[in-house]
Parts: sequence; C-alpha cells; structure tokens
Amino acid sequence: MPQLSGACHASSDLLRVKTDGARENGENCESDKTMKGLIQRVTQASVTVDGKVVGEIGPGLLLLLGVEKADDEAKADKLLQKVLSYRVFEDDAGRMNLSLKDVQGGLLIVSQFTLVADTRKGLRPSFSSGATPAAGERLYDYFVKQARGQWPSVATGRFGADMKVALINDGPVTFLLEA
Repeated sequence: MPQLSGACHASSDLLRVKTDGARENGENCESDKTMKGLIQRVTQASVTVDGKVVGEIGPGLLLLLGVEKADDEAKADKLLQKVLSYRVFEDDAGRMNLSLKDVQGGLLIVSQFTLVADTRKGLRPSFSSGATPAAGERLYDYFVKQARGQWPSVATGRFGADMKVALINDGPVTFLLEA
C-alpha cells in the first residue's frame, strides 16, 4: 500500500480509513474531524455558578459545546449555522420542521469539555483530543460572540467553572450535531 506524505485526503483505494479516524499507516487526520455540539430542545434551562444564576432561557435550545484541538473558527461558524437552522421544533402538523430561528427561541451555550472525551477504550475517558483550556476558551468565546451577533436571545454559562445546569428537556429531543 503506498505511503502518503502527510496528506489526509486520499482516495479510498490508496488508503483505507478506520472508523476512529486513524489511518492504517498510523497517521491521524485531526483536520478531517468535525466540531461537535449537543443540542437539547428545552422549555426552560439555566446555569448556576456559586449559587448565582449566570444564564437562563425559556423555550429554545441548550447547546453543550466541547472544543477539540482540530476545531477552528470555520468549524465553529458552520456549527453555529447548523444550531440556529436545525429543524427540531414542531410545526402545526406535529412534524419537526421548524428551527430556532423559526420559533424565535432562546439559545443557552454551555462549555463542556467532557463532550470531546474518547470513551472507546477502557473504563476511564480520555481527553487527549480536547483543546487546551486557553485554546478552548478562545474558540468558545468566538462562538458566543458570533452567536450574539446573529441571534438576539443568547445566554451562556461560565467557561471552566463548576456549573449546575438545570433544564426541562422538551420531548425529550436531543441531537449530537457535527459540522
């Protein structure tokens, strides 16, 4: 099998890709990964830090956002568009045809580094793919700034804090978005 000189984008007949992103020649293509966010449709949600509510919304979406080493602003922009436009709210016929934009709901963004854990091996999660705290906070802050620039009802938790998240999941409806 031919060796590729650091190229991550190869045709399948040149290099087989395993489902975990590792390549048969030992190469791992971090740049091929997508940014992930877990959304939950809620009737209400809030975040408390040190006994004080720091963010809350009524009906809308709670977004748990984890940042990995390979994530960047372009991936964050793409994920934000997906969060705002993903159709998870019911229309008059009871079908999930409406987005957050359509229902004018709130968006609560909470950083959650455990979302990027690798749980495939053993009984303890690995966070080796997670961004450093400084890089994670920079991209989280960027995501929040972009969200506030595009949506009028955005609330947040506090990056790196011990947060208590309360929510009433509507449905329940929960999706892992990748962009």
